[in-house]
Amino acid sequence: MEAVGDRGNLAGVGHILLVLSGKGGVGKSTISTELALALRHVGKKVGILDVDLCGPSIPQMLKVQGKGVHQCDSGWVPVFVDQDKSISLMSIGFLLEKPDDAVVWRGPKKNALIKQFISDVTWGDLDFLIVDTPPGTSDEHISTVESLRPYKPLGAVLVTTPQAVSIGDVRRELTFCKKTGLQVIGIVENMSGFVCPHCLECTNLFSKGGGEELARHAGVPFLGCVPLDPQLTQSLEEGRDFIQEFPKSSAFPALAHIAQQILDRTSPQGS
Repeated sequence: MEAVGDRGNLAGVGHILLVLSGKGGVGKSTISTELALALRHVGKKVGILDVDLCGPSIPQMLKVQGKGVHQCDSGWVPVFVDQDKSISLMSIGFLLEKPDDAVVWRGPKKNALIKQFISDVTWGDLDFLIVDTPPGTSDEHISTVESLRPYKPLGAVLVTTPQAVSIGDVRRELTFCKKTGLQVIGIVENMSGFVCPHCLECTNLFSKGGGEELARHAGVPFLGCVPLDPQLTQSLEEGRDFIQEFPKSSAFPALAHIAQQILDRTSPQGS
């Protein structure tokens, strides 16, 4: 990534990746978390910026809920997920007095915190910064994209589920990316079928193929389908490393393939 003036606390960040969807409940935080874990397992240092201010779930998914954020001369120090400091995380979840506290804020206060997260968190050297966003195309998204624009983000991964209602919302997210000049890296179809752990038969609970068809019509890459997987759900509930512990699961090859496509995108041959 080219230097853009004084990059401040983002000076050591190689690539910035946003995870978006027009629809809530499609698994943006799941994809953000598993992408970070997959990139770590190929030797990358990854930061996650959780700007879903009303639903900060990633601290629980990485089993760091209850940890505190510390101040240093340069700003806020993110929470490190492991002893090697290969994954760091910043979330409003670390700033709440109680985990059940609701964030009842109007737009200007949300926007101010997002801008502070982007400018004041001391990430250090990272290969990737993954920005997990709330659903929609509203104030928080505009503030995030505008604040990151000087740092030339790599682009956005859009997450959908197969059914038509979700596809329609993600189509609007594609329009948002076009209007804001944010490049779309590709579309992920999450919850794409359920593979029975006993007989390995795949049942398409929410239909199938909507994400791939949307990508084809929009002329953007289709990154892959991630099936419903009880082992993935369990690992997120318990804050375990799915990529390390369940390499034989049905979701593992899909997530690894998505991460590899992003790596290919950032390689000298792919750039």
